[in-house]
Amino acid sequence: MQKIKSFYQSARGKFIITITGISSIFVLTSAVTSADLFEIGKNIDIFTSVYKELNTYYVDDVDPNKLMRTGIDAMLESLDPYTNYISEAELEGYKFQITGNYGGIGASIRTIDGQSTVVECFEGFAAEKSGLIPGDIILEIDGKKLSDVNQDGISDLLRGSPGTTLTLKVNRPLDNKTFDLAIVREDIDVHNVPYYGFVEDGIGYIILNQFTEDAGLNIGNAVKELKKLNPAMNGIILDLRGNPGGLLREAVNVSNVFIDKGEEVCSTLGKVKEWDKTFNTLNGAIDSKINLVVLTNSSSASASEIVAGTIQDYDRGVILGEKSFGKGLVQTTRDISFNTKLKLTTAKYYIPSGRCIQALDYSHRNEDGSVGKLPDSLKTAFKTKNGRTVYDGGGIDPDVKVERESYRDITISLIRKNHIFNYATIYHHDHPEITNAKSFTLTDKEYETFVEWLKGKEYDYTTATEQDLEYLEASAKEDAYYDALKDDFTSLKSKITHDKEKDLYKFKTEIMAELNAEIVSRYYNEDGRIEANFDQDKEIIEAVKLLKDENQYKSLLQPK
Repeated sequence: MQKIKSFYQSARGKFIITITGISSIFVLTSAVTSADLFEIGKNIDIFTSVYKELNTYYVDDVDPNKLMRTGIDAMLESLDPYTNYISEAELEGYKFQITGNYGGIGASIRTIDGQSTVVECFEGFAAEKSGLIPGDIILEIDGKKLSDVNQDGISDLLRGSPGTTLTLKVNRPLDNKTFDLAIVREDIDVHNVPYYGFVEDGIGYIILNQFTEDAGLNIGNAVKELKKLNPAMNGIILDLRGNPGGLLREAVNVSNVFIDKGEEVCSTLGKVKEWDKTFNTLNGAIDSKINLVVLTNSSSASASEIVAGTIQDYDRGVILGEKSFGKGLVQTTRDISFNTKLKLTTAKYYIPSGRCIQALDYSHRNEDGSVGKLPDSLKTAFKTKNGRTVYDGGGIDPDVKVERESYRDITISLIRKNHIFNYATIYHHDHPEITNAKSFTLTDKEYETFVEWLKGKEYDYTTATEQDLEYLEASAKEDAYYDALKDDFTSLKSKITHDKEKDLYKFKTEIMAELNAEIVSRYYNEDGRIEANFDQDKEIIEAVKLLKDENQYKSLLQPK
């Protein structure tokens, strides 16, 4: 395998730098010169002097916490989006990002029509067990009215130590009931593998939505369970779409589910050479032979790209979907003073072929502060295990490209205006049971009922074509051509102006798909929503086709 660099093996110990006082700094790297030390000291002194002058003479009182936080954030913003200061008050949120755990009731609440509405209750947790359902309106939490509380404030009120009790005043509009509900907070574990099952007989499907703790263990257990349920399973789809990444060690563990012991997954290279490290798989694979398709899109980042890139570099499976995000940077969290932390970029990572997939160059900003992508002319070719050509500097290119299909304006409007959510609430209230998630669909007659229900409700929208025409008309007026083209504009408007009711039938298929998924989720939770989309999801459909075509699958893993 080609290597871009040679790497140092490092110890597993932790290095802690302590800074005492604003004018003192201790540096533990020989890369810092005397000139650097002078510039650091000089600028810290200037910063201190500026603050003293502001605090003494500025016309209004200065909040030191706010002012200093603004200064810290502005300083870090000049580096990259992943280097962040974490205050003591933000530690709980940071812990949730790493572990997926928090103390609460296990419900998602959103403002709909000005009211705090339950949109989801996580299966098996306190909110669902207490009888709360989607569509319920939360009026008060522990006696505090929510009419003037924003989304973050509501989350703060709901969260707390497991074992503590909170009381909700709930309105259930369709039953015309208002009641109090006491719920005991518990430890909420947001599963990083929210679903595994079969798309169809013999083809397993696993979603990984974040690389939090135990991601590798959970993926491994999902594969084992699927093999147990169907020993003849001959293909797996691993869905990393929308997965923003997380813990690097879990990227190694997830890769290890499909790649045997002792294989390199990635290496890191940064300023502190003692921290450079190569990460290899530590255990035997759960299954190193089964045909594998990994789904990616433009939001698959960081640890997702390590897994997808490793699978691709070893020709272990086929990557299908869109080019990934392109984040090849490694962050380390450092403890600093007063129980705060600094998460900072300390290295770049390189996957087995030797390539780094970082797309944006934050170290060389343009004059306006923007950053550019690495041009194709500067990208370097690398080889996979079988000799296929792959490139660095721009994310993971899929072996099979499948373009994402965008929803039409009317569907987006119906979702944003919460009409699909609200109709699902009504449907669930009126229908105690439905068929299983995979087979459920509204009948044509039921869709007509939905169309009738929409009458009188606001869900207008402007199509892209209408926006372009408005821009052209404004330009014509500015350039004094409008009078000559007035009749043409009038004619074009009459031809392209959308008819909302006609659009409800013209784009019925995608509107129905959203309605079906939302309705199914009321009976079968998130599992149902996922299964309801199997026959509408273009990437899953193409992945199934590929796994059924052994010759095509194998040919994609060979050099052209």
